[in-house]
Amino acid sequence: MGRCVPLHDDRKLFEFLILDGAQAGLSWRTILYRRKGYRRAFHNFNARRIAAFGAKNVARLMKDPGIIRNRLKIFSAIQNAKAFLAVQKEFGTFDRYLWQFVKGKTIIHRVRSSKKLPVTTPESDAMSRDLRRRGFNFVGSTICYAFMQAAGMVDDHQSACFRIRNR
Repeated sequence: MGRCVPLHDDRKLFEFLILDGAQAGLSWRTILYRRKGYRRAFHNFNARRIAAFGAKNVARLMKDPGIIRNRLKIFSAIQNAKAFLAVQKEFGTFDRYLWQFVKGKTIIHRVRSSKKLPVTTPESDAMSRDLRRRGFNFVGSTICYAFMQAAGMVDDHQSACFRIRNR
């Protein structure tokens, strides 16, 4: 996904968080090939519908070849939907909650080599801790940092990248 374009749509942010969690231990290519399957299986990432999933839904998802059929990751998506709705209720939007970790602005890292890119930062550490405290799963600091990159909260494009040249 790696957009590095600031994202403020709650449904999309929720989608990215679920997909980043599903990616844990796998390649991004694996998740990108299944993105349509996830959208179909999880009702286009409708958090209210996902939060209401029960045993029949889990059984259905465990048989769905369009997603990663890992019981823990499926349960995580359901639990994260519940936690997402609680955060929306408390903060008004998931967007408002998330962007506080970067003080509302994209953090820009300019590096010459991808080998110099961090995999976690103090901001991703803080986000991870707070998400877990609120009941989210599959939100370790490395996952949060990848999520922050995808959501445009962090811009790690190298100085030679076409995105930088075209700004």
